[in-house]
Amino acid sequence: MKFTVLQTSADTLGESLDLHWELLPGCNMKDPLVHIHPEAIETYEVLEGDMEFFIHDKWVAAKTGDYFSVPKGVTHCFRNPTDQIVRVFNTHQPALKMEHYFEDVCKVLDKLTDQRRKGFRMDLRTMLYMSVLMNNYRAEIIAKSPPDVAIKALGWVAKVLGLQY
Repeated sequence: MKFTVLQTSADTLGESLDLHWELLPGCNMKDPLVHIHPEAIETYEVLEGDMEFFIHDKWVAAKTGDYFSVPKGVTHCFRNPTDQIVRVFNTHQPALKMEHYFEDVCKVLDKLTDQRRKGFRMDLRTMLYMSVLMNNYRAEIIAKSPPDVAIKALGWVAKVLGLQY
């Protein structure tokens, strides 16, 4: 997944974070992060391509021109099951610290992949670092799958081990 910030929190005085996404073929097909935003509404407009959204408890197909608004606290995620790049306009309202969350996702990925020279693998080390990340942004995003209790526990272990990104 590639994303570009179109308007920062500073640009919108905190009202929103506006992003352009490119979902690469097969993005999030294995173990997508099912999550909620406890304090923000998230919107998606599919600009080009076909993809799928998991909202509440079911997968919904989406195509160019489709628009989804996910209310606060609603379980969701997304994936690209196609062999084409999908382009999406995405917002988080209010912005909260989502911009920092995305920056930290990149820091964690860089650390786990030796600055993107190695492939990404979901192993215990990865789970520990991702748990540290997720626990740092609980006002912005909370995992539902994997379960939040596992994220909290692994985050505690990572803290005891002194892991930082």
